[in-house]
Amino acid sequence: MRSRDHDGMTCADGLDGLLAEQLAYYRACAPEYDAGALTFPGGDEVVVALDAFQPTGDVLELACGTGAWTARLLRHADAVTAVDSSPEMLELAGQRVGEDPRVRFVVADLFTWRPDRRYDVVFFGFWISHVPMELFDPFWEFVEECLAPGGRVFFVDDTHRTEDELIEGPESETIERRLEDGARFRVVKVPHTVADLRRRLRELGWRVEVHQTAGPFYWGAATLTDWRSG
Repeated sequence: MRSRDHDGMTCADGLDGLLAEQLAYYRACAPEYDAGALTFPGGDEVVVALDAFQPTGDVLELACGTGAWTARLLRHADAVTAVDSSPEMLELAGQRVGEDPRVRFVVADLFTWRPDRRYDVVFFGFWISHVPMELFDPFWEFVEECLAPGGRVFFVDDTHRTEDELIEGPESETIERRLEDGARFRVVKVPHTVADLRRRLRELGWRVEVHQTAGPFYWGAATLTDWRSG
């Protein structure tokens, strides 16, 4: 049975509630988010890979969070549209970036938002693992919709999930995250493998490379093989 349609991303019953809880978590954890950043090996590799990718031109950043990647994108981009569903996260991102006229912040649900123009680059850091597998294909259709002909995609994420988080077992994509005050929230955390991401994206018509770092992080770069929406 289906519930409301997310303009192309249709949710099964129960998924809307999970996504709402995930949003509530990121709104609540904004003040402590940066303090909980992963410090495992491989973090430097993804930074080097992004700089080598050179996200130039008009860049769209999805799930910008507190703006750590926004600041790095501005080393290359002419303009950045940074979208996040948490106003609390965007407030921190604005403080980090400062009064830079090249940045436009947008508060929006990434499962319903649609772009008002097309972009040279779409970037998302630590977001693809929070997209339920049920919405994986529609999400990449949305990414295609955001890209100008010849546009490029770059993404960064990790596979880290602790034993305590696996409240529904290791096979489930739903985990539990806790705040410093003990509050608990269910969120989506899909432990993608490099090989599976490559296969899925190539089946969807993307020319893609995905690389695992020395630690739990991975990064990918993609462009469409056929510009259907161009």
